[in-house]
Amino acid sequence: MNKKSILKSKIFQSPIVKTPLLFLDDAFWYCFQHGIKDDKRYLSLLYRMRFHRKLDWDNPKTFNEKLQWLKLYNHKPIYVTMADKYAVKEYVANIIGKEYVVPCLGVWETVDEIDFDILPEKFVLKVTHDSGGNIICKDKAQLDITAAKKTLAKRFNQDYYLSGRDKQYRDIPKKIIADQFLDDHIGTELRDYKFWCFNGEPKYMYFTNKGEDVYESFFDMDFNPVDIDHGFPRLNPEPEKPEEFELMKTLAAKLSQNIPFVRVDFFDVNHHVYFGEYTFFDWGGWKPFHGGWDEKLGNLIELPRN
Repeated sequence: MNKKSILKSKIFQSPIVKTPLLFLDDAFWYCFQHGIKDDKRYLSLLYRMRFHRKLDWDNPKTFNEKLQWLKLYNHKPIYVTMADKYAVKEYVANIIGKEYVVPCLGVWETVDEIDFDILPEKFVLKVTHDSGGNIICKDKAQLDITAAKKTLAKRFNQDYYLSGRDKQYRDIPKKIIADQFLDDHIGTELRDYKFWCFNGEPKYMYFTNKGEDVYESFFDMDFNPVDIDHGFPRLNPEPEKPEEFELMKTLAAKLSQNIPFVRVDFFDVNHHVYFGEYTFFDWGGWKPFHGGWDEKLGNLIELPRN
């Protein structure tokens, strides 16, 4: 997209834009994402911008290269179910048991259909095809329902596929769900354990948070610290090994069979493990690593060639 095209985009036709230069980045990405229809061309261009080198489609070697290859050549219908925040509940329950699935309190086709009267004091609202953007309600009496519905409507109408070309997001039926609020009574953030699995074998995991100041503390499968780093600091002091670590490893292995790479997330709430979500492309495959880890991790991904 040239500068003339950018300035004619919908963003710059909006009356809220006072100083176009302040919105140039947003305008560029809007045009870039909507203007390039061919996925391979889009991913190639974005990879070059992120990593300052050409993506080798014929012989990808790094973790991030291979994730882009998998986006283009390894899409399967079952991945849509696994990425769907509603449909995945039954899928996971059938593999490891419903006791590991966060209970669903309601499901609706549109934002206006949400029945807040049936919801308890605490709950979480989310759209099924999104990543992030949850409405966490800790006190329904204090919830600004109008603002919550506005936020959900924005997420509901967003095409999350466009930014990273993750096809599973493109094909998920759009719904809004309410999940049970999980509270471990130790603070404001849940303990989130994300396991990197390669063809059903968990190799590394990282402990992270759900707050504004993101940290990522990576460990191997013996819970030894690993210096994987793609831009976020480790938690200080280091987190202790959870009592349920071996259980989470076992569940992650069961849930990731026959998939070249997938991240399987869990919450550990009062010593009860809950499945969080599947992520096929961690950080979209756009995060550079330090210390040669892009190549080391890439060696663990065996690409299906048939």
